[in-house]
Amino acid sequence: MATIYTYRDSNIRKTWALFSVFLIVVIGLGWIFSQIYGNPGILFFAVIFSIFMSFISYWYSDKIVLAMTGAKAIQKKDAPELYNIVENLTIAAGLPMPRIFLVTDRAPNAFATGRDPEHAVVAVTSGILDILDRTELEGVLAHELSHIGNRDMLLSTVAVVLAGFVSLLADFFMRSLWWGRGRNDNREGGGLFILIGVVLSILAPIATTLIQLAISRKREFLADASGALLTRYPEGLASALEKISKVPIPTAHATPTTAHLWFADPLRKRSEASPFKKKAMRLFMTHPPIEERIKRLREMSA
Repeated sequence: MATIYTYRDSNIRKTWALFSVFLIVVIGLGWIFSQIYGNPGILFFAVIFSIFMSFISYWYSDKIVLAMTGAKAIQKKDAPELYNIVENLTIAAGLPMPRIFLVTDRAPNAFATGRDPEHAVVAVTSGILDILDRTELEGVLAHELSHIGNRDMLLSTVAVVLAGFVSLLADFFMRSLWWGRGRNDNREGGGLFILIGVVLSILAPIATTLIQLAISRKREFLADASGALLTRYPEGLASALEKISKVPIPTAHATPTTAHLWFADPLRKRSEASPFKKKAMRLFMTHPPIEERIKRLREMSA
């Protein structure tokens, strides 16, 4: 038990450290671009706008995600077993009862969203209800409730917004540089700043995307561990992951933008690449490999 909590606390610290890099990158880009264009207001705009967009996206995240996935609210009479499982788990976890939604989709999957535990949503696909037994479904729902309890919605939503904002900022700079607008070549060191700006505009979006995906993978491991603690039966979640991994159907309502929110990789990308290429591709995965998640869960049972 102590080992699991140590693992969870360590993961939280590492994740927040990664998240801090986002703000450093935004401030760094804003400063470089303000030097190139001789306008300190650019730095102010970059920081304020990134915070503003993060706030708006976080506040309305549940409505945005539910609309994108086509999820429909259900009541206890519509799915009594599902409702009872969520109710029992929330009592055990000390969380408010979330709203429950259903996504009509053959692919087995689930997600949680909402700005805080009091406004949380848990959604499952019709496919996951078809293939999992009660114990396995409890494991998946405990995982999603752990995302709520661990406040992952805030971190994941803001990370996505900041990654997108860095990309927009870099794209804006490259376009303005291409068309020669506002360029300040005559300032001392202007050429060096422009060179640095070009390099950052190319590398920063890649770096922030990698950080965003790293955060997503770490939160999945944390939710697995927390969910197993909640049910006190890691094998249930491990068995659910095994069943889901054998269904090669991508989630129809998922997009690359929302992929990190789902319980399992909804895009179901398969690759026959070499071992070296597969390791490189793992950097761009929204979820850890299912085999690794199962292994960690079964180590908890041992």
